[in-house]
Amino acid sequence: MTSPTVTTAPPYLDPALSIPERVADLLGRMTLEEKIGQMLQLDARDDLDDHILRRNVGSILHTSPERILRANELTAQTRLQIPLLVAEDCIHGHSFWPGATIYPTQLGMAASWDAELVERVARATAEEVAVTGIHWTFSPVLCISRDLRWGRVGETFGEDPFLIGELASAMVRGYQGDGLDDPTAVLATAKHFAGYSETQGGRDASEADISRRKLRSWFLPPFERVAREGCRSFMLGYQTMDGVPITTNEWLLSDVLRGEWDYTGTLITDWDNVGRMVWEQRVQPDYPHASAAAVTAGNDMIMNTPGFFEGALDAVAQGLLAEDAFDVAAARILTLKFELGLFEDPRLPRAELDQVVGSAEHTALNLEIARRSVVLLENDGLLPVQPADVRRVAVVGPLADDAQNQLGDWAGSSGQAGWLDGQPRDMITTVLDGLRQIAPWEVSYSRGAEILTLAPNPAGATFPDGQPRPPVVQPSAPDAELIAEAVAAASNSDVVVAVVGDRIELVGEGRSTATLELVGGQIAMLDALIATGKPVVVVLLASKPLVLPASVQRAAAVIWAASPGMQGGRALAEIITGAVEPSGRLPISFARHVGQQPTYYNQIRGQHGDRYADLTQSPAWAFGEGLSYTRVEYADLELSSTGLGVADTIVGHVTVTNTGERPVRETVQVYVRDAVTSVSWTDKELKTYRQVDLAPGETARVRVELPVAECTIVDAAGIRRVEPGVFELLVGPSSRDEVLLAAEFTVA
Repeated sequence: MTSPTVTTAPPYLDPALSIPERVADLLGRMTLEEKIGQMLQLDARDDLDDHILRRNVGSILHTSPERILRANELTAQTRLQIPLLVAEDCIHGHSFWPGATIYPTQLGMAASWDAELVERVARATAEEVAVTGIHWTFSPVLCISRDLRWGRVGETFGEDPFLIGELASAMVRGYQGDGLDDPTAVLATAKHFAGYSETQGGRDASEADISRRKLRSWFLPPFERVAREGCRSFMLGYQTMDGVPITTNEWLLSDVLRGEWDYTGTLITDWDNVGRMVWEQRVQPDYPHASAAAVTAGNDMIMNTPGFFEGALDAVAQGLLAEDAFDVAAARILTLKFELGLFEDPRLPRAELDQVVGSAEHTALNLEIARRSVVLLENDGLLPVQPADVRRVAVVGPLADDAQNQLGDWAGSSGQAGWLDGQPRDMITTVLDGLRQIAPWEVSYSRGAEILTLAPNPAGATFPDGQPRPPVVQPSAPDAELIAEAVAAASNSDVVVAVVGDRIELVGEGRSTATLELVGGQIAMLDALIATGKPVVVVLLASKPLVLPASVQRAAAVIWAASPGMQGGRALAEIITGAVEPSGRLPISFARHVGQQPTYYNQIRGQHGDRYADLTQSPAWAFGEGLSYTRVEYADLELSSTGLGVADTIVGHVTVTNTGERPVRETVQVYVRDAVTSVSWTDKELKTYRQVDLAPGETARVRVELPVAECTIVDAAGIRRVEPGVFELLVGPSSRDEVLLAAEFTVA
């Protein structure tokens, strides 16, 4: 009698085994082609059959539920049935999902200075992303904004390394939840490692001239923080540094990240970084050499370089790589898949998708963060507009009712996802919508100006890798008829709300600008409106700080909202009418003129003078600034001890008083100045902050604490340390010296 055949599942499919055991078993079964394939992430909009059945890809991006299901079917046909990692650019919400909740951009969220709120936004985003079958988001951005002309300023948390670290860590916690085995968790990605934002002339992905000491001083600390707090993946920048692409910068990837920081997470290139070494940067002669260099430098996942598959195989054939050169990277990727539980549950789109995506709870959170992201920059007393003083309001401007541009980059109509023209109009509240919904007065609308038109790129429709080139922006000329209509509406109204700013064609990857001025007919429109003598509230609805025309000095108020998301118009209307108190504070400085670049507050001491011959260096609005509808006074800064050691904690108290008639949420900012340093250093740096709610007339004695160990510089040898000597603790409402109280202490 013949015994029945018993099929035993291989050990890597046994969830009772440890993850290292499962990885080792699976890796030992894999062919060279399968290992290389695991390192490859390709665009799901292309040939899925070829990606999965021939190239054995480990990951796909830019997908849909239908293509996720198709990919899962194809994976079942492969020899080892290794599940796919599905990734997407979910930057400030589920960016390219129709009906997803789109929040303010990172720069807008940074204006809240509220890490707990940012964590809640990331948690809600993860819930929407995970339920649609996506496991990996390429967020948050930890780049430090430097040149405001750079197109990706709006994707950053601003200009300060400490604030970036606070908010990025919060976002990572929100995305990854209680652990990757949580079905609502998604992989977070810290990007772009490192120094990508230090551009030449604001040009995207240009050579970054950054010394290693400068990297250690400001650019690396936010990344080190999220690395130590468990961010499971890092994305590498596009640029070269000291002539070496980040993709092959072994000092940065191996010595610092993997070595000094003991980082065990996964490294992923940005889009076609490996191919760009061949066709754009021209530092590698062909794909075998580029692939070998990328693997040797420690990259794990190669994003959208299809030629990496053949290039890596050829590299082995030519003796550029050993056959086992791919084992470490493949093991890291497999580890992620086991940690996510994908072998037991591939996490396909779930039935409750429609109940989670764009839920009422997430809409309420969206409105909360939108309110907190708005910064009141100027106010002559007009705001909040009192119903008794107003009968008619003229809402004017090309962005007053532009729903899709209000969402900012990475949001549907921004061009990265050809399958999506925009988000549902009924989910978006523009400024015009918001005022019509809640304002107790008559609201009229005039467009007033056009911003731009587009022309074909003279270099051709696509880059050498087949990606589309952005079209060329052509500013629209002022339109006399539109301006006349706007002026007539203003003259017939008690208050004018003028909504100006940038459009998506002026924002984002590969879309830096040579100027910071308002584009098209907007300046002429503003000049004409302000010339009417009517009180004008200028709402700057812009991805980043822009330079406003001189006429705005005569405006009644100026408000900035950095691409405030779906509920931005509602939030702005609530602030204009006084239904909500403005509480946003600038995470970035505004220039008075593009020639002032850079304008960040924590610049190095030592230049001759403090101005240009023809212009001040002082920013129009400085880091940390933002007005409220009341007045807050600071007094009596005292330190518990003024003689301290490196192991001690600075403890200070400051009296903060709301002297007005409205409540306020005040952001008490704490800076440190090291009086004398062994090497050149910044004059002051943000080290911590507290947010305090004060009722009208209320006084609070606010306690601030800061470990002395945080009062560091990076010395000439590149070592971060506290130097003994005299310091000042500076406390106040912004980074401007004239509003900061100072208390001296000494470190022994």
